[in-house]
Order: sequence, then C-alpha cells, then structure tokens
Amino acid sequence: MGARTTLSVDATITARGQTTVPSAIRKMLGVETGQITFRALSNGTVVIEAKIEDEQEDPAIGAFLQFLEQDIARGNVVPLQQTLLDELDDLLEGEKVDMNDALPDD
Repeated sequence: MGARTTLSVDATITARGQTTVPSAIRKMLGVETGQITFRALSNGTVVIEAKIEDEQEDPAIGAFLQFLEQDIARGNVVPLQQTLLDELDDLLEGEKVDMNDALPDD
C-alpha cells in the first residue's frame, strides 16, 4: 500500500523562486529554523525532510585517515602477501572462526 496524504497545505512561489514553508509543515518536520532537504522522486513526487545535521567528526579519526593516506602514498602500506595468508590458514586449520562472535575476555 502506498503512502496516503495526511496534510495538504498550499504555498506560493514568488517571482524569484522563493517560498515560505507553511507553519503546519514546519511543525510536522519538527523544525522552526535551519535547513530542509527536498528529494525529487522518479514518479514526480517531491519529499521535504528535515535535514539531519552530521554528528561532530572525531578529530582523531580525521588525523588517523590523513596519516594512513600519507603512509599509503609512501608505499608503507602494502597488501598481505600470499605466503602470510597461507601461514595464517595453517595456524587456524581446524579452528572455527566467526568474525561476528564477540572477543573473549582474556
């Protein structure tokens, strides 16, 4: 079943292409000021959503990614060699490894 209209409010677009988001729509979106996002769907429908502000970036992650990028550019980060992968396979032979399992406490 498709979405149903729960509210319909008319608005006017000025000669400069501007409009005011009606109060009822702002209340539905939970915004009074700030930014909203318009999404045009392939069927001609336009969806208006409150723009969710990105969470603050962790400065340590940015610094780490920059460090990693520089290391890659210098050639310090290389793919694992097949011999190492084979050694790991030998070490884990017969062991069940589930990457989704929690790490043990020890």
